[in-house]
Amino acid sequence: MPSALPSSSRHRRAVRLWLLAAALLVLATLIIGGATRLTESGLSIVEWKPVTGIVPPLSDGAWQAEFNKYKAIPQYQILNRGMTLAEFATIYWWEWTHRIAARVAVAAFLLPFLWFLWRGWIEPPLRMRLWAIFGLGALQGAVGWWMVASGLDTRIDVSQYRLALHLTLACLVYAAIVWTVARLASERRSEAPARIRAGAIGLLVIVLTQIYLGALVAGLHAGLAYNTWPLIDGRLVPATTELFASEPHWRNFFENRLTVQFDHRMIAYALVLAAIVHAVDTARAQPGSATMMGALALAAAATIQAALGIATLLTRAPVGLALLHQAMAMAVVTIAVVHAARLAPSKSAVMVVPAAASPAS
Repeated sequence: MPSALPSSSRHRRAVRLWLLAAALLVLATLIIGGATRLTESGLSIVEWKPVTGIVPPLSDGAWQAEFNKYKAIPQYQILNRGMTLAEFATIYWWEWTHRIAARVAVAAFLLPFLWFLWRGWIEPPLRMRLWAIFGLGALQGAVGWWMVASGLDTRIDVSQYRLALHLTLACLVYAAIVWTVARLASERRSEAPARIRAGAIGLLVIVLTQIYLGALVAGLHAGLAYNTWPLIDGRLVPATTELFASEPHWRNFFENRLTVQFDHRMIAYALVLAAIVHAVDTARAQPGSATMMGALALAAAATIQAALGIATLLTRAPVGLALLHQAMAMAVVTIAVVHAARLAPSKSAVMVVPAAASPAS
């Protein structure tokens, strides 16, 4: 029989630290995934083996067998023909590390969660939220393999549609965990006018939309085209005939490199402008408050991220700078989530079961 439980405040702290660790692991997986994409390593492992895939090749014969599997797909035949085994090993290790990081993140979330449930430390509302986060994470993993599968038969890369969905789902998992951590951090909620709260939520939506558009840019390699700023294709606003060159018109928003990059630029401008307006409004309404500091931090981070995006574009996306751009995007997501969570109404707060309510005490 488990020993008597500590105080509810210690329960809350333990759950919060667990979720914070899980969020950091998801963040690490996202950053490694970005490096995997930038190094064109994502198709180096052509099979999905959730259990046995944990073990990498351990002999020369095993390495050659993996290399032979890679040689059978179009990416090798068209893009990387003549690649050496050592070069293959480099991209293999990136993809293997990404998959292992994802598995570790899942285990670090699920196993402590089950233990806390057994001890009765989590009340039903939070329990349901955490199961939903786990379900979203499982879906994201399935989409990851679905994404890889899109590049194994006829393409030399993965579908930008699936890449964008995969990345956005991962960001939603990360955002949901960070939101929960922020809500558990304190019983006190920042009081702010309704327009400030709505602005914080609106900015978070714009940030996540920009993440999705950035994934489309990455999937189409649109960052390697139209490498001028502030003009794009010689204009501030491209001609309509070029933006909507394909039929039906909706396909341009997902498949036309010019349109996708232009949309990504416009949303970046909108995000920076909206974040600055929100920060000014918050500073006037609540000068010197924690809410004001959060709004200022978000405006600063969004501005820095936009500058990094411009630098990445002008230099044709070198790996180091492109990875920094992606990492900064996650910093913007983090700040936006924490800022919005602190302003959310108290009725949406999550709680940990007090010690007296635990059936295991």
